[in-house]
Amino acid sequence: MKIAYFDLISGASGDMILGALIDSGLSTQFLEQSLELLNISGFDIEVKKVSQKGFQATKVKVLVNDDIPERHFSDITAIINKSKLPERIQKKALSIFHKLAEVEAGIHGIPIDEVHLHELGGVDTIIDIVGSLIGLDCLGIRKISCSPVPLGRGFIQGAHGQIPLPAPATIALLKNTPIIGSPIDMELVTPTGAVLLTTLSDSFGIIPTMTLTAVGYGAGDRELPIPNLLRLIIGESTPGSTELVEQLISLETSIDDMNPELFDHVMEKLFINGALDVVLIPIQMKKNRPGTLLQVLTRNDSAPKLRDVIFEETTTLGIRQQTVQRFSLPRETKEVETEFGPVKVKIAYLHNGLKKISPEYEDCRSIAKSKKIPIREVYNVILKQTAED
Repeated sequence: MKIAYFDLISGASGDMILGALIDSGLSTQFLEQSLELLNISGFDIEVKKVSQKGFQATKVKVLVNDDIPERHFSDITAIINKSKLPERIQKKALSIFHKLAEVEAGIHGIPIDEVHLHELGGVDTIIDIVGSLIGLDCLGIRKISCSPVPLGRGFIQGAHGQIPLPAPATIALLKNTPIIGSPIDMELVTPTGAVLLTTLSDSFGIIPTMTLTAVGYGAGDRELPIPNLLRLIIGESTPGSTELVEQLISLETSIDDMNPELFDHVMEKLFINGALDVVLIPIQMKKNRPGTLLQVLTRNDSAPKLRDVIFEETTTLGIRQQTVQRFSLPRETKEVETEFGPVKVKIAYLHNGLKKISPEYEDCRSIAKSKKIPIREVYNVILKQTAED
């Protein structure tokens, strides 16, 4: 499985991420052809090699002739929905812009439909975000990790006047993300860089174990005391290595006054809205009442929506939230040929080189029903054949 690590040497912006992807092997011609699927005009992409304190890097600049300085969230949604981009790219782009709009709505205290995305609604931001998604997809990157995010201080000029750094949108987007201070009094991480990294990264921390295949450097605009670079490290995950720790959100609540038949619906809706895991545990509550402990595991960006689901769909009046760490094994899903036909199988790798193999339940159930044989027999045959392969 191909994985990537964003090493934020001096921070991150949309064009630095795009530059690092091109420096790592993304074809500029392919990028430009793919961006034509957006069906928007008024921009050109300038790509050039630059030197940053002895480091060769790729600098990307989106040259804009667009006369629309700001857009509503609905305007951007319409552009993406009407585009001919692959559906997987559209969905990711929409989720990123929705996150930006939510943050701006919270900062200004207005409904999301009334948000004007000033600098964040320009063509250059749209190109940076969609272009980065195209690049990651083109390079076949399946999992992303990132270093802790360095933040500078000072002020910048925005649409509403002087803005303290880190910019309010940036700091809001980095909630529940590892950050570190920097002595550099400049904007090191832009809102575009922050939303891309927090939405796409599966974990933050040290470089994961991998077989290195490519390194790319994306250059920033300003002259800094250190190299103004973002480094992208790409490789193949190494079987037998352990994954990085992930910072996730755990939501839980105790319920003793709800019809238990409803939990199936609640669980389904939680998974639809971004839950990674949902657990129901029987407990004894006050006055020795039998109850249920509902536990939900999710990523940072899905937590607000899942809290809404729990409040709306259950009788609870309060939810406990905490940040947790999850250690997980490297894994991949393969389609293997068996005597029953093609079956999806999940394979996880342990540190000692052994494997954990798990056939896809729905595939096995379908085979068992069509062949009229016990499902455990289907499992045993697939496990044996997969282990031999």
